[in-house]
Amino acid sequence: MNESRLKSAVKETHLPLFFICLACSAMGLISVTSATLRNNEAGQLFGRESIVMAAAVGAGIVACLLISFMDYEVLTRKWFIVAIAVFCVGIMLSLKVIGAAPADRPDAKIWIQVGGIYLQPSELVKLGFILSFAAHLNAVGKEINKPRQLLPLLIHGGIYIGLVTITGDMGSALVFLAIFGGLLFMAGVKWYYFAGAALLALAAMPVAWLKVFNAFQKERFIAVYPRFFALLGQTISDEAYNTVIYQQQMGVNAISGGGLTGQGLFTGEYTQSGAVPVNESDMIFSVVGEEMGFLGAAALFLLLAAVVVCCALAGRKSRDETGKLICAGVALMVGVQAIINIGMCLKFLPCIGITLPFISAGGSSNLSVWLGIGLVMSVFRHSYEHGPSRVRFIKRF
Repeated sequence: MNESRLKSAVKETHLPLFFICLACSAMGLISVTSATLRNNEAGQLFGRESIVMAAAVGAGIVACLLISFMDYEVLTRKWFIVAIAVFCVGIMLSLKVIGAAPADRPDAKIWIQVGGIYLQPSELVKLGFILSFAAHLNAVGKEINKPRQLLPLLIHGGIYIGLVTITGDMGSALVFLAIFGGLLFMAGVKWYYFAGAALLALAAMPVAWLKVFNAFQKERFIAVYPRFFALLGQTISDEAYNTVIYQQQMGVNAISGGGLTGQGLFTGEYTQSGAVPVNESDMIFSVVGEEMGFLGAAALFLLLAAVVVCCALAGRKSRDETGKLICAGVALMVGVQAIINIGMCLKFLPCIGITLPFISAGGSSNLSVWLGIGLVMSVFRHSYEHGPSRVRFIKRF
């Protein structure tokens, strides 16, 4: 590649988004290293979780850059979308047979164990859904509000949401639902369809509460909103309450103990004692709040918000509707997960087990979010207008 092409390649790269994501991953690696430090052998700084996360981030960054040079139109061609759909449906169905679940949640078979490594297919399936649904919406075009076009879209989204739900991964199902609704809105579905869906959802809530949610999931909602559920005659014992709310309460204590500037990296009282369960993953925000303080937590929030904004703006500059919807889908994926995770850590929302993008431990989660950023950067690069020197490593198959 000659110098002019190299300059063009760099110029076309969404550098602000890329470096913001690097900063997020750096903060995540530091936080996970601190959260798992107590489990390491004497003199060992990096534990297994940190190493796996670093490997996933490294692989994700490489994949992100490679994808950014691909023309995203290749990824939304009919044959590729069909292949994605078959893969996504197949791997989610396989969880009912080969899925692994934690000892305390045998109903949540959301991982596939390969040797000593656990993979969470739903993380990659999110991207498959974003690509396939964006392509479907683009194919429908301006006829989206006609029932004969809208019904297949509803079936499309319902299949993905249903597959994730039956594995017991309610957190991911909620993210899929948000992406589904958000992309329908972006594509121009009329407000009265959403109003009708909201009324149906309200009517279905009692049925879902009785037939879908298990006892443990109900307790998590009651523990966070005890007064509201008391009005409905739903209460739990003090012992059950203390057990269910323990993780979130310890997380809130850790965050409040951080004050303005934090207790310092690798020195947080709750973090280093292991008082907050799963603080390397679901409760990672408690590590940031305790050891980096309000300023560190606010900086993280702003970084994640910047990622969402950059993705959305890249979509606005897209050359077509498909690119806009892909960027919107990735923005929704990052934004909704961040809101749910942080809200859960602050005890505003029930604890449903969902990672904080770029920050939580987990190879699948970190790889998936970087692949999503690669898609956004592909849209940005291939919507860039600067003449015939455009650099494309993969233009067409």
